[in-house]
Amino acid sequence: MVRLAFVFPGQGAQYVGMGKELCEQFTTAREVFERADEALGFKLSRVCFTGPAEELDRTEVTQPAILVASLAAYAVLQAEGVTPCLAAGLSLGEYSALTAAGVLELETAVRLVAKRGRIMQEAVPEGAGMMAAIMGLEHAIVEEACSRASESGIVDIANYNCPGQLVISGERQAVLQAAEFMKEAGGKVIPLSVSVPSHSRLMKEAAQLLAAELDGINWGQPGFPVVSNVSAQEILPGEFTTLLVKQLFSPVRWEQSVEYMAGQVDYFVEVGPGKVLSGFIKKKARRQLLGNVEDVASLTRTLDRVKEVLS
Repeated sequence: MVRLAFVFPGQGAQYVGMGKELCEQFTTAREVFERADEALGFKLSRVCFTGPAEELDRTEVTQPAILVASLAAYAVLQAEGVTPCLAAGLSLGEYSALTAAGVLELETAVRLVAKRGRIMQEAVPEGAGMMAAIMGLEHAIVEEACSRASESGIVDIANYNCPGQLVISGERQAVLQAAEFMKEAGGKVIPLSVSVPSHSRLMKEAAQLLAAELDGINWGQPGFPVVSNVSAQEILPGEFTTLLVKQLFSPVRWEQSVEYMAGQVDYFVEVGPGKVLSGFIKKKARRQLLGNVEDVASLTRTLDRVKEVLS
């Protein structure tokens, strides 16, 4: 039996037109968007399919949009008889993974991540925080630079994406100071166009607001395990609220999660808009990546690869 892991993208993967082709050709995908539109009380499908980009990029819209586009792609794969034995998602994508696994109802999930987006957006004044990608340095050097820059304010590692690529997050001055230290060490620093310093200690108050939302959730039993961003291990029953609260202010251990999953499965499939996670997986488990599913062409390619490895 070939074992598949499905991975779901996070915020930043959105683009106008995502999900449109799949909805036009597959009833199962269209039903996902219809249920989401009804749950939210506005046409999320319209924003995903036709924009404008400015509306799609609003955090409280972006988060449910990516979740729904990802779950529409998942629904098509499921209808084709392709299912995972393990799943994970990058930050927001963890909610997609939990919904695919049956831990969250679709309607609950879209309303929850819309609220999560609003909480995150309102947590830190505009311009007070920033994030930056760091290329070409070992983990220890980035960790030391953040520690040295802490005299200027809060700065934390937000993402361990893959070997040689991390993201830092925090107060603007502290992030800029850490960036200078890393440039001196030979690293490349790319400021990110985001308004929320995610996965840093600046999100701790927001995490408490999110905890209040999560406390009322009726969690289902997972149909397959989901790997946590926080622990890079499978989430155990009873841990959903605790780990999703911690996720908001803790680093996303994606590199470590891929390493764990690579030892548990034969292949990975990225499910949802974009190919960011595929790029990360290639750095860690290249031979195990089958492809991605975001439109009809990528669906066809990936299904062909799946049939190939199953035969």
